[in-house]
Amino acid sequence: MSNFSHINKNNNPKMVNVSDKKVTKRTAVAKATMFLGKEIISQFSNDELITKKGPVFQTAIIAGIQGVKKTSELIPMCHPLFINGIDIDIEIIDSENIEVLCEVTIEGKTGVEMEALTGANITCLTIYDMCKSISQKMVIKEVKLLEKTGGKSDMNSPS
Repeated sequence: MSNFSHINKNNNPKMVNVSDKKVTKRTAVAKATMFLGKEIISQFSNDELITKKGPVFQTAIIAGIQGVKKTSELIPMCHPLFINGIDIDIEIIDSENIEVLCEVTIEGKTGVEMEALTGANITCLTIYDMCKSISQKMVIKEVKLLEKTGGKSDMNSPS
């Protein structure tokens, strides 16, 4: 169990001490793909759907931003961070599916992978909530980290 950074010498959970790490610019990009179905996508006009709850994508982006900012409240071992920037983009990729990209940037001592992944998830969950009156056949198909930079283990993965 010694390979896990959130386990102490007595095998109990701990929050990693980042006080000795250098402050660097760190970014992470997460992608979520979601099946909405033709019934929902066909109701979009100019890449937006206005429901009684409001504009779906705009509301979902705001919710995703809130999710990023609250990640440390949701995931116990995540550090509270001063976020420098959040950019969430939603694209209709075909007649049934959308793609959400969430990019998070900080200048700090720890990465923002969990924040990017949380932002992508919350964006999708908000879309589900706003569109469930039209169809409940929606599926959040995949959420994954595409890249992270600024730490000791930078990574890029094919989209």
